[in-house]
Amino acid sequence: MELNSIKPAEGAKHAKRRVGRGIGSGLGKTAGRGHKGQKSRSGGYHKVGFEGGQMPLQRRLPKRGFKSMTLKFNAEVTLTALEQLGLAEVDVAVLKQAGLVAANAQVVKVIKSGELSKAVKLNGVAATAGAKAAIEAAGGSIA
Repeated sequence: MELNSIKPAEGAKHAKRRVGRGIGSGLGKTAGRGHKGQKSRSGGYHKVGFEGGQMPLQRRLPKRGFKSMTLKFNAEVTLTALEQLGLAEVDVAVLKQAGLVAANAQVVKVIKSGELSKAVKLNGVAATAGAKAAIEAAGGSIA
């Protein structure tokens, strides 16, 4: 087999249908659009979701829910992650450098998941009630 002898499988390629190119092509005159009407005209068709004047489905259904735009700036850190980090003082910049929170994170909160045995001082990092109790039990503090 040579590169210049490679061909697509039989029937894999077929010529594009050229409409409106005369009587002999079989698709001349109306070019497969039939006679008259909105769908026969150029640029003539309804918009997406249009139901002939009936109230469209997307307007009949109620609006529901809310998605906070600030949610993407919030991040969580577990007690297990703090244990593995092994630092005495932790702030948002340290967590970003360690790759525990996203670079665009602004609000970081420690959640109670896992155990903490080392004393850790948190600066500018919030904690849940359970996590706060666990940190203080290990001899740490939250500033």
